[in-house]
Amino acid sequence: MDNQYTQEQQDVCLKFGSEVYGINNSLKVAIAIKTLNQTPIHAVRHNEENGTTGWYIWGGEYSDSNDFYQPLCAEHLADYFPQIIKYLALAPGYRLIIDNAGYEDVWHDPEVIA
Repeated sequence: MDNQYTQEQQDVCLKFGSEVYGINNSLKVAIAIKTLNQTPIHAVRHNEENGTTGWYIWGGEYSDSNDFYQPLCAEHLADYFPQIIKYLALAPGYRLIIDNAGYEDVWHDPEVIA
């Protein structure tokens, strides 16, 4: 696996007790692009599968609509939401909620990967 990470990502993993899992920038993330102007921002990392990083990212309220998420190559994520980049090395099973005012809640949820 070609996982890459930065020092800032390593620091985030250490802060929240996660293995530094990294991310393969050629894989896809699932992102609800139309919601990223809403707050807070939510993200959850499932296991990698079918060419994805396992990350699902959305703003505001979640929807189970079939077109809620769009696939986006991880290397382009910084163009849409640079604030999320420092969290991308968190291992599968991690969730987070952040906003533009500095709120940050990060936790491990084992049911995500059960």
